[in-house]
Amino acid sequence: MKGLIQRVKKSSVTIEGKLFSQIDHGLLILLGVEKGDEKENAEKLAEKICKLRIFEDEQGKMNKSIIDVEGEILVVSQFTLAGDCKKGTRPSFDKAELPQKANELYEYFTEQIRHKNIPTKTGVFGAMMDVELINDGPVTFMVEM
Repeated sequence: MKGLIQRVKKSSVTIEGKLFSQIDHGLLILLGVEKGDEKENAEKLAEKICKLRIFEDEQGKMNKSIIDVEGEILVVSQFTLAGDCKKGTRPSFDKAELPQKANELYEYFTEQIRHKNIPTKTGVFGAMMDVELINDGPVTFMVEM
């Protein structure tokens, strides 16, 4: 399971021209689910991201977590993170989990974050979405479990 996390000043998801969800200060998480991923991966990834100290403290050092800064999280499913671009010029998606199981793990991952009392919004699994963000930094990390 992969989470591409971006620290944002704000982020939103629009579907078919209508605003679906929006957050202010916090994290945008693009979540990729791969074959072999299980609930344990989702639990560990959610725990790691929620404790990751990537927000600045009073001295300007990355020393605070999303919990510390009372930020929000927007989680968007992103199967293309499972894409393999090593061979040729067309990505292979053989590593991507089948949609039903991927959706179950996406929902489970989101629940794990909500259990930590972090305001959490989502996109719609499998939908064509316009995702907008204003990077804060920019600060971007790939976290894998």
